[in-house]
Amino acid sequence: MFDDTIAAISTSLGEGAVSIIRLSGKQAIEIGNKLFKGKDLTQVKSHTIHYGHIIDPEDIKVVDEVLLTVMRSPRTYTTEDIIEINCHGGVFVTNKILEFTLTLGARLAEPGEFTKRAFLNKRIDLAQAESVMDLINAKTDASLNLAVNALDGRVSNLIKNLRKEVLSIIANIEVNIDYPEYDDAVVVTHQILKPEIEKVLKEMNHILEVAKTGKIIREGIKTVIVGRPNVGKSSLLNKMMREEKAIVTEIAGTTRDLIEGYINIGGITLNLIDTAGIRETKDIVESIGVNRTKKEINEAELILLVLNNSESLTEDDKKLLNLTKDKKRIIIVNKIDLPSKMNKENLEHYIETSMLNDEGIELLEKEIKKLFELGDIKNKDINYLSNTRHIAKLKKARHSLKEALLSIKDEIPIDMIEIDVKEAWIYLGEILGEEVSDNLLDELFSKFCLGK
Repeated sequence: MFDDTIAAISTSLGEGAVSIIRLSGKQAIEIGNKLFKGKDLTQVKSHTIHYGHIIDPEDIKVVDEVLLTVMRSPRTYTTEDIIEINCHGGVFVTNKILEFTLTLGARLAEPGEFTKRAFLNKRIDLAQAESVMDLINAKTDASLNLAVNALDGRVSNLIKNLRKEVLSIIANIEVNIDYPEYDDAVVVTHQILKPEIEKVLKEMNHILEVAKTGKIIREGIKTVIVGRPNVGKSSLLNKMMREEKAIVTEIAGTTRDLIEGYINIGGITLNLIDTAGIRETKDIVESIGVNRTKKEINEAELILLVLNNSESLTEDDKKLLNLTKDKKRIIIVNKIDLPSKMNKENLEHYIETSMLNDEGIELLEKEIKKLFELGDIKNKDINYLSNTRHIAKLKKARHSLKEALLSIKDEIPIDMIEIDVKEAWIYLGEILGEEVSDNLLDELFSKFCLGK
């Protein structure tokens, strides 16, 4: 339990029907009571809502009509006493009430500090804490379900079960090392250890395999639209988004900078980026755009390479085909409403489109689903890892167990093998926050909004 009391606005700052100011800590109810004209909050039951007014503590003037919720420790989000003031949603009045709470002894909460306190007070583990932000940022039903499952503890249970199996291996090794005289203890040999470690590795491999889909659900697919100027890249972005996001003209080089948008395909977010057309240019601004395009190609998870059906393949087209050959890509031959001048014989699988006549967009979306195996995501039990940090830690744990297997193969002594197995156990613990540094916590929770 912390000694100080924190306060923050928990709703988006702006004009609206209602704003919420949240306080958490030992003085939360005391501070709320000094501001509230209504029932004595020190005497009311926990988890009750009360009608009244907020008063200026200096001149006892009524500032707003409110509903105030009292939640007593430990059955709260942070496990501390919590007050939530539901006031009218004006920017001025909301800030005024927050200012009163700070004047009376609360301090402004840091980003994510309410959730950080929930973690440090052991109400949730670190994986659950991180899922709170995933819940806020969810853009599709699938990503929402993924976040809810993680917040519910399903991901944590997955890791806890792995950790329990690894701990069992460690315990068997240590019994042999510390108590070799026990008659009923099974002598742990390389032959006994090997299948136990292989069993855990098999489970890790399965989790990491399905985690690829989990990561796509959580973060979406970074999709970069590339091609020469004036082949229809911006038109493609607009058609996929069903809105005029990008300026479309017949003048080559109209798109000088990156234009971004989001669409939902089969329950997955496509993070679409329309880039400047790649060509040799002396225009300084356009040249900067071309360099940014090349950077985006390197970082992309999917390339939509647009070619012009009404022109022969140029050297710039061929450079793009070569530049993107090792990436996941879909080649789009656009402008099929015009007479074809392109030799398509040497092109790999491609899709033909006409932005003018709205042809080929549905076919393109089907191809994306097929490429990433997204067809049945809504029907899957999406109960798996999706967080990049979690996946990285699990991969490190897997590497440690693989090292242990190599040591078994080389007939290294059992107590030396235990070092690698313990390392795997620690990495799994870092996912849950069992082993975690203050710097990591500060970095993770700094990404949260102030009132969460």
